[in-house]
Amino acid sequence: MSRPPALFCIGRNYAAHAAEMQSPPPERPVVFMKNPASIIGPHDDITIPAICHEHGPQVDYEGELAAIIGRDCRDVDEADALDCVSGYCVANDVTARWWQKEGSGGQWIRGKSFDTFCPLSAAVPASSVPNPQALTLETRLGGTLRQQGNTADMIFPVATLIAELSRGMTLLNGSVILTGTPPGVGAGRTPPCFLRDGDVVEIVIEGVGMLRNPVRDPYAST
Repeated sequence: MSRPPALFCIGRNYAAHAAEMQSPPPERPVVFMKNPASIIGPHDDITIPAICHEHGPQVDYEGELAAIIGRDCRDVDEADALDCVSGYCVANDVTARWWQKEGSGGQWIRGKSFDTFCPLSAAVPASSVPNPQALTLETRLGGTLRQQGNTADMIFPVATLIAELSRGMTLLNGSVILTGTPPGVGAGRTPPCFLRDGDVVEIVIEGVGMLRNPVRDPYAST
């Protein structure tokens, strides 16, 4: 996928994920952004940068459904919001947890935006996904199931997110919206399970596709 004009993301959009991160379910969408330069393809390497070694293991996976905006739109009614979607793809909102929580003054963007931290699958047409709120999602790490959810469990459905994000703000054609992750992320496990050199992350969303990315850590031995 070419780099989009904007890469919007939604945090804690599944109640069970909010709980595992010790946060209450949000009353409004939790919105942040990723640097479009973080995008890689469905088979490219996720590379852990040296900066993520400064505070111990911290790089996490987050399997998500992503919606692609197909035309400039603003102040969209929720009933018409899905008409603005040209396609869907599988996304991995790779996250450096220390940089997300402690390293950037309370802002998430840096911990979410290191190079290679946004793998995206090839897109499928929106017409092939009649209901984006009825899709199973599974994430496997090294073949072991880590996340299993359904987009029906989103707190804020795709149409709601588009309508809300477009209030007073133009969503440019080609913009991508990552819609949140279900429970099972590495940071929510006991003990935590972060990405390591040699790992392979596989994310499958029913009717949308699969994303498979090896993990490389050039600094693992330093």
